[in-house]
Amino acid sequence: MIEVGQPAPDFELPDQDGQTVKLSALRGRPVVVYFYPRADTPGCTVQACGVRDHSADYSAYDAEVLGISPDPVADVKGFADKYSLGFTLLADADHAVAERYGVWAEKSMYGKKFWGNQRATFVIGPDGVVAHVIPKVKPATHDEQVLQALGLLSDRFSGA
Repeated sequence: MIEVGQPAPDFELPDQDGQTVKLSALRGRPVVVYFYPRADTPGCTVQACGVRDHSADYSAYDAEVLGISPDPVADVKGFADKYSLGFTLLADADHAVAERYGVWAEKSMYGKKFWGNQRATFVIGPDGVVAHVIPKVKPATHDEQVLQALGLLSDRFSGA
């Protein structure tokens, strides 16, 4: 898994509207990259709706939020539309970005093994360097942890 202090690996992925988003194009502002297992599942919905409901808090830090799942664009679009999410979701259908970030992992549910995204969040500073990592995110407390990290990042970059 990518660690604090490392440059965030750049990527280009399609968003829910099929438009290409490139991480390095967002340099100069904080970026929250969160990986989630699957669109429109209970935990992922709690997490995404939390980001939606805290959009003013993220905006206060001028932070761009990118949610990434291994779903195809159509599924990501349906998820974004169904819950009026209002932030960028990215389709990493071949899970190449998840692998680069070290979050593509073997999982087990009801005795069945499968591969998928580990729920993890990376807060990337305006300089493109990973400032904070939450390796095992709990959907219900995700925003609290991320906003605290953004506050610390803001202090660091403002010289406070």
